[in-house]
Amino acid sequence: MSVERVLAQLCGTSTARPLPLWEGNTTGHCFTQLVLSVLPHTLLAVLSACHLGTPRNPNYNLPCNPGWYLRIATSFLLSIFPLFDLLPVALPPGAGPGPIGLEVLAGCVAAMAWLSHSLALWTLAHSPHGLTRGPLTLALAAFLPAPALVLTLLWHCQKGTLLPPFLPGPLARLCLLILQLAAILAYGLGWAAPRGPQEPWTQEPFLSSEDQEPEVSEDGESWLSRFSYAWLAPLLARGAQGELRQPQDTCHLPRRLHPAYLARAFQAHWQEGARLWRALYGAFGRRYLALGLLKLVGTMVGFSGPLLLSLLVGFLEEGQEPLSHGLLYALGLASGAVLGAVLQNQYGYEVRKVTLQARGAVLNILYRKTLQLGPSRPPAGEALNLLGTDSERLLNFASSFHEAWGLPLQLAITLYLLYNQVGLAFVGGLVLALLLVPVNKVIATRIMASNQEMLQHKDARVKLVTELLSGIRVIKFFGWEKALGARVEAYRARELGRLRVIKYLDAACVYLWAALPVVITIIIFITYVLMGHQLTATKVFTALALVRMLIFPLNNFPWVINGLLEAKVSLVRIQRFLDLPNHNPQAYYSSDPPTEPSTVLELHEALFSWDPAGTSQETFISHLEVKKGMLVGIVGKVGCGKTSLLAAIAGELHRLHGQVAVWGLSKGFGLATQEPWIQFATIRDNILFGKTLDTQLYGEVLEACALNEDLSILPAGDQTEVGEKGVTLSGGQRARIALARAVYQEKALYLLDDPLAAVDADVANHLLHKCILGVLSHTTRLLCTHRTEYLERADLVLLMEAGHLVRAGPPSEILPLVQAVPKAWAENGQEPDSAKALSVQDPEKTKEGLKVEQNESGRLLQEESKKEGAVALHVYCTYWRAVGQGLAFAILFSLLLMQATSNAADWWLSHWISQLRAARNSSEEMLASTSPGSPRLFSAQLLLFSPGSLYTPVFPLPKAAPNGSSDVRFYLTVYATIAGVNSLCTLLRAVLFAAGTLQAAATLHHRLLHRVLMAPVTFFDSTPNGRILNRFSSDVACADDSLPFLLNILLANAAGLLGLLAVLGFGLPWLLLLLPPLGIMYYRVQYYYRASARELRRLGSLTLSPLYTHLADTLAGLPVLRAAGATYRFEEKNQQLLELNQRCQFSSCATTQWLDIQLQLMGAAVVSAIAGIALVQHQQGLANPGHQLADPGKRGVPGCGVGVPARAAKCPGWGDLPCATWREVGHCRPNGLWSQLAIIPQEPFLFSGTVRENLDPQGLYEDRALWQALEQCHLSEVIISMGGLHGELGEGGRSLSLGQRQLLCLARALLTDAKVLCIDEATASVDQKTDQLLQQTIRKRFANKTVLTIAHRLNTILNSDRVLVLQAGRVMELDSPSALRNQPHSLFQQLLQSSQQGGPSSLGGP
Repeated sequence: MSVERVLAQLCGTSTARPLPLWEGNTTGHCFTQLVLSVLPHTLLAVLSACHLGTPRNPNYNLPCNPGWYLRIATSFLLSIFPLFDLLPVALPPGAGPGPIGLEVLAGCVAAMAWLSHSLALWTLAHSPHGLTRGPLTLALAAFLPAPALVLTLLWHCQKGTLLPPFLPGPLARLCLLILQLAAILAYGLGWAAPRGPQEPWTQEPFLSSEDQEPEVSEDGESWLSRFSYAWLAPLLARGAQGELRQPQDTCHLPRRLHPAYLARAFQAHWQEGARLWRALYGAFGRRYLALGLLKLVGTMVGFSGPLLLSLLVGFLEEGQEPLSHGLLYALGLASGAVLGAVLQNQYGYEVRKVTLQARGAVLNILYRKTLQLGPSRPPAGEALNLLGTDSERLLNFASSFHEAWGLPLQLAITLYLLYNQVGLAFVGGLVLALLLVPVNKVIATRIMASNQEMLQHKDARVKLVTELLSGIRVIKFFGWEKALGARVEAYRARELGRLRVIKYLDAACVYLWAALPVVITIIIFITYVLMGHQLTATKVFTALALVRMLIFPLNNFPWVINGLLEAKVSLVRIQRFLDLPNHNPQAYYSSDPPTEPSTVLELHEALFSWDPAGTSQETFISHLEVKKGMLVGIVGKVGCGKTSLLAAIAGELHRLHGQVAVWGLSKGFGLATQEPWIQFATIRDNILFGKTLDTQLYGEVLEACALNEDLSILPAGDQTEVGEKGVTLSGGQRARIALARAVYQEKALYLLDDPLAAVDADVANHLLHKCILGVLSHTTRLLCTHRTEYLERADLVLLMEAGHLVRAGPPSEILPLVQAVPKAWAENGQEPDSAKALSVQDPEKTKEGLKVEQNESGRLLQEESKKEGAVALHVYCTYWRAVGQGLAFAILFSLLLMQATSNAADWWLSHWISQLRAARNSSEEMLASTSPGSPRLFSAQLLLFSPGSLYTPVFPLPKAAPNGSSDVRFYLTVYATIAGVNSLCTLLRAVLFAAGTLQAAATLHHRLLHRVLMAPVTFFDSTPNGRILNRFSSDVACADDSLPFLLNILLANAAGLLGLLAVLGFGLPWLLLLLPPLGIMYYRVQYYYRASARELRRLGSLTLSPLYTHLADTLAGLPVLRAAGATYRFEEKNQQLLELNQRCQFSSCATTQWLDIQLQLMGAAVVSAIAGIALVQHQQGLANPGHQLADPGKRGVPGCGVGVPARAAKCPGWGDLPCATWREVGHCRPNGLWSQLAIIPQEPFLFSGTVRENLDPQGLYEDRALWQALEQCHLSEVIISMGGLHGELGEGGRSLSLGQRQLLCLARALLTDAKVLCIDEATASVDQKTDQLLQQTIRKRFANKTVLTIAHRLNTILNSDRVLVLQAGRVMELDSPSALRNQPHSLFQQLLQSSQQGGPSSLGGP
């Protein structure tokens, strides 16, 4: 049975006109019921069913909002009224207006729809949507049946139902109809009612206080909820209300995306030395490959559009098929659009989830590998790039792989369909496309090579920025901001040079493939006409639709190839990192314990090196045996290998051969490194280091490490936060906190690397007696120090020279070989009285105050802020200015030209086809032109469809003869000319856009670097370096690559949308009536999306910075982590940080897919409307396929701009003397004044580069002057062995020992012609003999200059002209050393007495 017959029986009409549109002066009742009532009610039912799965939380009280109650009540009534409406239908003499079958169908569908809607409203009211009006689309769908009710009411008015004689049936139906309209009006009032106070829901008092926010999660949701993303509604509501302020406000991760699950799934397929891609495939590959089937089905469904379009255009053009065929074609077109949208959306969503799975696994294995790294470690900058840039590029594979086979398949099917339309004429276009493949291969190869070079330059830049941030104080002391900023800019220039090549090659690639469809169209049509065929509307528009389907595979194929190549490059880099040798205690240490039970440590014929090849200085220990409970001192000159020996024992060196046996290895070590590693946390957290608080032990440790007085003057005691790497503490405080951390771990073996270097004699005595000889007296201790006077009580002293253990013995034998060292304490072995006396305060405390003001709570870390609400206009203006106003206007102008010429080509082709059809059917056209004119204005018919054309040509157009070759040549020439101009505009736009984004990338980085280098030091004290590095790594990469990519899409689609509106306004003007409701829906959708997407992107960036900071912190403190056995705790912390970031990333992905399905469905609605209007106009004899279906498939895809905000900080002041001095000078910052100042910092600052670059960053001195300074600092031999002035120092100068680094910084200061020199503990890590020689050099070199010396070795300052004594930040004494020594009660004299008891001759005599 045909569709016409079914409709005729249902509607009671004839098969010739089964579905009449007009009956009298109103629409046909069957059309009203089926199209305007059944279809909207069906849509309402489907949308309502999708929201039935909205999560509800019974833990919350329902807000008292009468609007929800009114909407629920009216919906329930509207589900009952259609059933009551069926009763009068059966009453004689017939209640009309339609057959009983039609009325029953419409009434039942309406009842089911409103019942479903009332249940959905009840569910939403008990969900977080209860705080809002609920989804707008659902509310709008509720009003869609209203036109059918109005038209039915108009029918009753025309039939005179209210006029006598009154019939009970029609009158009852009319009353019910009025009640339904009143109910819909009440529904609207309920939706518009005020939402009440915006307060968070209160929780029942008997419930737990955990998880107070409504849980938003995908797990446990129905398939309808998942397809429609109804489960995401609470998150979108929070975003619209501005409540997405922290990562915990986002939705929960599905179980398969939780980091713990991902770690287990990945580790099941991962083993050391395995290939990363194999492990990823084993863990997630099968699910990912299965998604290929979903893509295949979606691709196949996508081809239904052009095919059905071909049938529909043929139906409209020929007019010989029954109406049912046109309805089926239109319905199939709409259904295919909806089904294709759902399939493509779900494919994209599931692929993104697999990508997030792989991302979680990769970031987890990268961090786990960091914890397992051996001595060969990459620079921190390179590791951060692996975490940020490379991991993201690797995961581009997930979105590119299926496209790599899907696009060629789509291309092949498209070409086959083209063949069916135009025959062999498509071969010319195919040949042209194939000719561009090798060109594309060359471009892709160049892009890959340039990309590798760019990443290398980026690694170098980020590494240099990392080093600059670590030494920012020294940079500001010396005024090197411009010089070192220029070095960063040089690396950036090299990086931009490669990026420029990539961008212009991308522009060429995009241009070739963007212009290709136009050229293919020209070639196909020319070939088709020259082969003797005549173009028809069906063939032209089907061919156009198919050629435009080529745009996606052809335009995206270069990006897919590029993404695969980038993924390969990043995979190689990550694999190289994963292949680095691990720290393997089982292989490093001997499996057998020491031979003697009383021996804790035994080394035999052991050879160690910092690199596996042994090219650096080697450390050789022929034999060393340490008994339990011994105190072992290690002495020697600077760079002799003392630190290397402790590192070798801790397993941080490469063991080339020999044996290392340690008793109780599994218990770890107590390790205090020469450069103290301090976390950005409170002092208590730094000391406890993950252990539970033992109040008694904690108090003993604070007393033993002389920290009680320091804590008493800090704002919040031990709850005071310290800066990253302890920058807000003095060197002595950092050393003692690191020592306290080691002591609190309660280990059996302690490795102490010069903890006494940064403290004065009084504190050193305290540490020695209370800590090393006190709390740790029952342990085995290896103590490295240059202050040999404190080793008299040692059980064994080791003498190191040139990396070899040359001698070992008691202190009486070894110490005289190093220096004439006096006894370190009184003969009775008691603690000096001055250490007990409370009247003498440690002058170090003056220096060891916080350098940054803190609030009463002790909080120093400033939580990373994020903007809220819409992206500010000045952000867009900043990017506009970064591009350059002239260039930005040129880009927009070229974009408009490109779109205008594209529309002109389509219009010309449409006009050509119209003229051909007019010439072929002139008689029919002439007959049609004599048809009745337009109806009167504002008639009911005109309100729906216009029977006449609403436009007239702007200028007269040539008429075509049926078979004139000259006319064909004319039309083809004009079409080819317009297409050629469009190609040139496309090229111009691609080149200008590449140039503009490159200019913006250079400008933004320059401004960022300038702002950071010019920021006050307090900004760096309260801001973790990882947060700043996130700006220089991920955010700069976003400005370089992601932002231009999204901006390109945004501009192209915005221009395409303008072109589409122009086409619709020209061809189907009545379709513009749909624009206001569509515009309102689109505005609401994009408002919901943008409000949430902005915050989610900001939260994503916000939660990425702690991952950077945590990784950098782990790399810096890796030896301490291993020694304390804290690697598992740090890995758990990384998983927590990763989970928060993954939650933000997943939420952002889900909201993007929600937007995608909303816009796809809106696009499907537009396609359906176009097809429906075309059918109606065809039925009215108005069809003109040349103008109606010019471009039904385009849909706008909004982009989102991503903006990067600037940061600033206040400068409250510094507490110590040299910083305060330099701060006062820094207020005026005259260039000449900086050259008169020099400082040698306590912590040596060196950066990656040559010796010359570190000595003379500004390039002011000749080689002779550099060598002279090195000789004066006794470093010339070391530098010669490294390759001279052009020898590389490595990251942070790690090729040198700490003492040698201090000497190199001293040589840097000797080069300057400064009038004022400040020496801040610059020789603390240098042996005493070298220290005395250096003091002589300084006195001679700066004989006529002002020298400020801060030192704990008092012999260093006794030859000064004046001595300044500080206490609690105040100047207590200022006089010559001799005058202060002659005052018996002076603070300086009391300190001298304390030092004399520690080592009298160290003062250099009276």
